Amino acid sequence: MTALAVYCKERGIAVTGSDVPEDFPTKQILAHAGIIPLEGFSVDHIDTQVRPDLVIYTGAHQGRDNIEVKKAVAAGIPTLPHGKALGMIMEDSVQISVAGSHGKTTTSAMIATILVEAGKDPSYAIGCGTIFPIGAPGHFGKGNEFVAEADEYVTDPGHDMTPRFLWQQPDILVVTNIDFDHPDAYENLKGVEDAFAKFSDKEKGMRMTIINADDPNSRSLQTYAKGEVFTYGVSRSADLQILDIQYGEGSTMFHLSLRGTPVGEPMTLVIPGKHNVYNACAAISACHALGISWKHIQKGLSQFKGTKRRFEHLGTIHGMDFYDDYAHHPHEIEATLEGVRGWYPRRRVIAVFQPHTYSRTKALLLQFGKSFTHASVVCIADIYASARETETFGMTSKRVVEEIVKYKKDVWYVKDERGSQQFLEKHGRPLDIIIFMGAGDIYDWGKKIVKNL
Repeated sequence: MTALAVYCKERGIAVTGSDVPEDFPTKQILAHAGIIPLEGFSVDHIDTQVRPDLVIYTGAHQGRDNIEVKKAVAAGIPTLPHGKALGMIMEDSVQISVAGSHGKTTTSAMIATILVEAGKDPSYAIGCGTIFPIGAPGHFGKGNEFVAEADEYVTDPGHDMTPRFLWQQPDILVVTNIDFDHPDAYENLKGVEDAFAKFSDKEKGMRMTIINADDPNSRSLQTYAKGEVFTYGVSRSADLQILDIQYGEGSTMFHLSLRGTPVGEPMTLVIPGKHNVYNACAAISACHALGISWKHIQKGLSQFKGTKRRFEHLGTIHGMDFYDDYAHHPHEIEATLEGVRGWYPRRRVIAVFQPHTYSRTKALLLQFGKSFTHASVVCIADIYASARETETFGMTSKRVVEEIVKYKKDVWYVKDERGSQQFLEKHGRPLDIIIFMGAGDIYDWGKKIVKNL
């Protein structure tokens, strides 16, 4: 919602809004844009004397059942769910929609960064805090391109189960991977795959589908795509083949081949992990399809320093390096920790993880058990319950600990922020890498603990 709000403000639209009183990573972005949300939700926030032209709502806070949305409807003020509003705003642009179960935020941000470096001035709406180095996650540009995350979650839980990305009509559809997630919305992997197949049918204009050739679940889209399909990966069958990945402390380098022809100089990233090499190749493929030169692509990638909450460095205290990361699915956790281990093979890695939602924890419990193999020490906090979830399904963090301990010996239950700090005060050592992981309120723990230490 922050990215869309900033985009609208830059476009010259007066923007107001409401939010819960918690601090979020996007708070500073809104404040810098001159948007200060009203605290809490109240019917008084919808002024029928000075009527807003449109009320856009998110499913995170009761969706259309939110009291402000209900008042707007009663007063005859148009209302739209966020996904539908974003699709409407993108309509007149060359749409680059980045979908996938994992990596869509980073890939979208990479594409935006490369286009900015190439002087294209794209519009974009990306679900994160700051994009380093281009700034806010939303922008109204003068160019024809609009880069947006394309989220497979539902439009309005309990009301409109349409996958949010189906409101977009991409000219270029990037699919980073397809995995089972959102068990409150999809019964199984087949349900997720079907949603992506429907999305590929929404393409317009260029009708370019970019697929990870090494992801078996994504390859099924080749059957459904009505336009050109372009693939990337280490597979020899990939149109853009990844060659010779090399890791150094603080950098990742790789070479590329385009349909058998080497692509100039190597590409360099200052973010870790093989998964980010894949994200970069998805971004490279999209920008190449848009006619961006290899020189601009290479320079844009080298300038990209990640996004807020994606292996974000919080500080170095007593010789320990602290990071924050949004990873909350087992495959994301595994990929992030593998990337950290690739950069720092000799340092101890302590992962502090807060499971997100009881339904996800139950559905993916066995996978969570195996996802921390690249960590030296694992600390598990209590499960963060989503506002849309009331059933615990019998899940507790102690069950998560019991599953992980089958594969790792050094696993601890730390309960909360205070417990995490106490653990680190007692067991932390110089040169340790501490990474806070999760999609709940753990985003605030790291910086507080760094300050306290």
